[in-house]
Amino acid sequence: MKISKATRRQVNGTSLQGYVTATYADLVKKFGKPAVFEGDKVRAEWMLDIDGTIVTIYDWKETIDVRNVTDWHIGGNGASAVLLLSQILPNARKAF
Repeated sequence: MKISKATRRQVNGTSLQGYVTATYADLVKKFGKPAVFEGDKVRAEWMLDIDGTIVTIYDWKETIDVRNVTDWHIGGNGASAVLLLSQILPNARKAF
């Protein structure tokens, strides 16, 4: 499985596909540091290309310190984003 960083342009247009329970430290260990934002809806986001499928992992409207978040959103262009991520993070699950 090939995992690389995706660009903002590649993730543009993705939407919620599922959820994953993981610690911030676990995500950093697997994917490196996230992109950090000063916004009010998303403060940390991993933008990934997994075997050619775009996958994002991000906090959504969390109010606690981002390093304490354990419930993350999974974004993508379809259910394959969750399927691929579940091979890496077993707690990944579909939204619908």
